[in-house]
Amino acid sequence: MAQIKAPFGANTKKTVVGRGSSSKGRTCGRGNNGQNSRSGGGVRPGFEGGQMPLYRRVARRGFSNYPFKEEYQVVSLDAVSRCFEDGEVVSLDSLKDKGLVKGVDAQAKVLANGELTKKVVFEGVKISASAVDKIKEAGGEVR
Repeated sequence: MAQIKAPFGANTKKTVVGRGSSSKGRTCGRGNNGQNSRSGGGVRPGFEGGQMPLYRRVARRGFSNYPFKEEYQVVSLDAVSRCFEDGEVVSLDSLKDKGLVKGVDAQAKVLANGELTKKVVFEGVKISASAVDKIKEAGGEVR
């Protein structure tokens, strides 16, 4: 059986710098002098040499809803009819069990993409208005 190998030169060893002049020669790619040529040198992220950094120059005013934002994963009616049987209850937990929704604190919303061919019961899941119509047409129930 043939083994797949990386072409020659694809995998090279990482050069360790800052361990004396012998490590790759003379300045080992760090330039001649200055803060970045020293071991342990460099500045923290966002530092602009004493100039007021961008994250402090830009004004932060007003209320931001970002920490409280809730994102919903979309579930189509096609996927529901493919994964559920007649009479089954579609809840957030059952959607997670079937793999239609992923994540510990994920939320789901059922949209009317496709057709629903089974009579299923929806509990505790957000559903669009057009999806509710299709569910009731198929003989399903929304609680």
